[in-house]
Amino acid sequence: MMNDTIAAISTASGVGAISIIRVSGKDAIKIVNSVFSSDLLNVDSHTINYGHIVNNNEIIDEVLVSVMKAPKTFTKEDIVEVNAHGGIATTTKILELLLVKGARLAEAGEFTKRAFLNGRIDLTEAEGIMDLINSKTENARKLALNEVSGKVSKLIHNLRDKIAYLLANIEVNIDYPEYDDIDEVTIPEIKEKLTSIKNEINKILRESENGRMIKEGVKTAIIGRPNVGKSSILNKLLGENKAIVTDVQGTTRDIVEGSIVLDGIILNLIDTAGIRETDDIVESIGVNKSLDLIEEAELILFVLDNNSELTFEDKQILEKIKDKNHVIIVNKSDLENKLGKISDAIYISALNDEDIDVIKDEIKKLFKLDKIEIDNPTYLTNARSISILKRCLIDIDEVEKGIQNNEPIDMIELDLKDIWNSLGEITGETYDEELLDKLFSSFCVGK
Repeated sequence: MMNDTIAAISTASGVGAISIIRVSGKDAIKIVNSVFSSDLLNVDSHTINYGHIVNNNEIIDEVLVSVMKAPKTFTKEDIVEVNAHGGIATTTKILELLLVKGARLAEAGEFTKRAFLNGRIDLTEAEGIMDLINSKTENARKLALNEVSGKVSKLIHNLRDKIAYLLANIEVNIDYPEYDDIDEVTIPEIKEKLTSIKNEINKILRESENGRMIKEGVKTAIIGRPNVGKSSILNKLLGENKAIVTDVQGTTRDIVEGSIVLDGIILNLIDTAGIRETDDIVESIGVNKSLDLIEEAELILFVLDNNSELTFEDKQILEKIKDKNHVIIVNKSDLENKLGKISDAIYISALNDEDIDVIKDEIKKLFKLDKIEIDNPTYLTNARSISILKRCLIDIDEVEKGIQNNEPIDMIELDLKDIWNSLGEITGETYDEELLDKLFSSFCVGK
């Protein structure tokens, strides 16, 4: 597979100003040269060459061809990129010609996979490339760029180096116990360094939650009884009339979604059906969905009506959300207070635009958005990497138990090697083919 020369369209399908067909492999230059009007075999590396793609003396398109010779390329192989006029028919025709001439259609993410296998990037950097492509905010872009640049990888390399130091010293002392000048690693020193490593992993995991929020946003459910103003609040937050607002109870029967960016963090807002007892089958389904979303959401905006007394359903929801991230919003503050005083609630009127800013400020405080590193965010964001770090914490606890139980030092060494290898899975220094296939299959074909 790695000996094949691969080709794919790297730009989005459809009509555009240009499209790019990328070719990578030992025969990349030769294959493109066979359909190009000028000689590419002897051109300098990293040059752009003007000409035409031709087939049996028929001109297919006027193009610019970029030639980049190994090893100073993304895949560390010869790469040729054909910059053609954008259009489905022309782009597809050029790709077909290249496949006929000996290239193979690239699999999803295969260019990036080759960059990894050839040592150009590690797995964290590869995942950063996909995050960069999918980034929806400026903060997400900065976060992904730090992954691509290798800054996030350094966090893991630093942990591996600390464990490697312990392993090296333990091994020397096991193999050469007779030498007095060897720096013997004592049990207290191992425990001290393991504590330091645990503290570092815990810090990375705490900060990874910030990275996850930057990358994916916060799933936010607007919950409450019918007619408390949930849809009005959604519309005000979004700045558009996305949800239908009426005085009729049960107007919202299914979820209505939208997104806003708050201090660089996406809030994925979901307006839910009003929670109440109902005989209406359709509305009842919406109510059940609302109850399910309380469990799934990462933030609950619980809306109460200042002009209505607290109900049994309200009390149930207050109990249900007490251990979750939540903001209690008492709406219709311009009307008579029949609700009473609700502790930790913010009082607003959805009719007042300035009051909507009060909700935003409360969310900022709840998630400490002002504390999140924005200029140079170096966080792990990938669920795979985070799960490995959590596993390493458990394994370190087991090593500490082994030390406490006076296990032989060579057994402790084996456990430390397992942790060192697990950390290597994050950057790809240790991996299996199944993992790579799964990871790169999520990439687009031309990447």
